[in-house]
Amino acid sequence: MNQAVEVRQHNAITNARYEYSEMQLDIFLYLLAKLRKDKSDGIYEVSVIEMGKLTGKKYNYQQLRIATEGMGSRMFEVSTPKSYIQLWMFQRIEYVHGTGIIEVEFANPIKPYLFDLKDNFTSFQLYAALRLSSKFAKRIYTICSQWKDKGQTQTFSLDELKKMLSLLDDKGNEQYRQIGQLKQFVLDESVKQINQHTDLKIGYTLEKKGRSFKNITFTVKAQPLAVVLPVENGAVKTGANLTGVSDAQYQNVRLLLEKWNIKRADVVNQIMNSADLIQEVNKFAYELQTGKVKVEKNVAGYLLTRLGLKQPKGIKND
Repeated sequence: MNQAVEVRQHNAITNARYEYSEMQLDIFLYLLAKLRKDKSDGIYEVSVIEMGKLTGKKYNYQQLRIATEGMGSRMFEVSTPKSYIQLWMFQRIEYVHGTGIIEVEFANPIKPYLFDLKDNFTSFQLYAALRLSSKFAKRIYTICSQWKDKGQTQTFSLDELKKMLSLLDDKGNEQYRQIGQLKQFVLDESVKQINQHTDLKIGYTLEKKGRSFKNITFTVKAQPLAVVLPVENGAVKTGANLTGVSDAQYQNVRLLLEKWNIKRADVVNQIMNSADLIQEVNKFAYELQTGKVKVEKNVAGYLLTRLGLKQPKGIKND
């Protein structure tokens, strides 16, 4: 699976109330990336080895069995204009001995929320979501992704957000009741991870009513992926009609050039119209973020020299 996969998730699932652990969310997100509209009745496979490569984690099969058992009993609470719905995700999960493969069959009632997305979906980067180690960061990342074109999310009541994150149930049982605990263990850690590892830069504002904080709004801004993996061979064509370049890689280069103050039209156009140069920019970003290449000053000049392009006058990136 190409690491630069864009996942689409129904907004009802994005905003649903459900509780998955970090491992359960890894499995769920991996499955979302493999869904095909023409295969709604099919059986989907989770390759434990492939999932481990994407997440950088090692999975213990006994832990996976416990995780999928828990997923089978977890309920999704979805609100629509017409009704409130309780849904369960899976019809069957089967571990195939000696293959490292988990076969998954989805329950029929959940399928419209997996396959019939139309225009009512949230898109986000699979690799970024899987690299988040906090279950709260994974959920907040998908919530903020729904609003990435707006600059900020809607204003949520803290109770509403807590219910979405399964920190508050209908009986009033609540985790992190104190605002300091919520900030430390949920909000601040999620913001830190999302800003370090995903294509979004987020923040949040808390709003008081009286003496207590009651509401929260997240600010959302696109940024280059913190770690960009080189494109695999055989990537599909994109809207830019460049063979070998995924849409995520193409858009990421646009953000990287802006970040490094490379704005001269002829240079930008030359890069954006070359599959080789786009791959090279992404590769450079990956090497820069992982420390393989160290550039203390003038990242733009170093990159343009590496690409064999003349550095425009006036560019200084200290």
